[in-house]
Formats: sequence, C-alpha cells, structure tokens
Amino acid sequence: MNKITPINLEDESAEHCSIKQAAHHSALTPDSFAESAKGKTGFYRIIKAAGYSMDGFKAAYKFEAAFRQVVWLNVVLLAAVIMMPFTLGIKMMLVLASFLSLIVELINTGIEACVDHTSTAKHPLAKIAKDVGSAAQFVSLCLLTILWLMALSVFL
Repeated sequence: MNKITPINLEDESAEHCSIKQAAHHSALTPDSFAESAKGKTGFYRIIKAAGYSMDGFKAAYKFEAAFRQVVWLNVVLLAAVIMMPFTLGIKMMLVLASFLSLIVELINTGIEACVDHTSTAKHPLAKIAKDVGSAAQFVSLCLLTILWLMALSVFL
C-alpha cells in the first residue's frame, strides 16, 4: 500500500500542480482505502451508492429516535396531502417541505454521529455543531408547520 505523504503548500521546490491535484493524487492512489471504498465506475458505482444510501437510512432509523419521529410525521402528512383537495401546486410545496425536513434530519444525524465518533467528552465546539444541526431541523419543521397552516387556511 502506498504511503500518503503530507504536502507542503508553501514549498517552492514542489512540482507545479494544483492543490486539488496533489490532494487527489495522494489520497486516491490505487492501493488506498478511499479508492477501494469508492468502488468501480459507471452503473456499478450507482448500485453501490444506492446500497450505501440504504445503509444510511437503516442506521438513522435504528439509532436516531428523532429521525423515526420525523419519518412517521411525514408519512401521516403525505397521506393527508393525498387525501386533501389541495391544488397541485400546494401539494407539491407540502411534499417538498416534508422531504426537506427528512433531508435536514439525515444531515443532523450525520453531524451528531461524527461529533460522537470524534469524542464523547463535552466540548464547546461539539455543542455548537450539535446545536446548529438541531436548529436547522427546527427551522425546517417550522417551515413545514407554516406551509401546512397556510394550506389549511383556505378551509377556514
């Protein structure tokens, strides 16, 4: 396996290549773990990526109660969208907001997993990372609530 060597970006004697090229070359050598984890190219890569996505959904659902709550909330809301006599534009907006809340919760779950993996000790930066992810989810749920209230206001 090739050894990954650090590069000195201020070394004038270094070969003339961009930072992106140097980082890509050193990190993705044929024998590196990153290259083997990426898989093949083309359709096979899409299949592998879909498998990794399913692993992510399963892990989020299994280990994160907040994700399960958002999933079931959105299942109920999506059923309501189907049953309610909203116009197509309103239905699309509500479905988009539902998916946005799921996407934000997945990202928040990933951030929390990364922070917990790095250290379980209390640290101000870890708290900020988790709180900001939580705030993003709060904003997406506020958006979902406001859009539903606006959509339902036509029936009042």
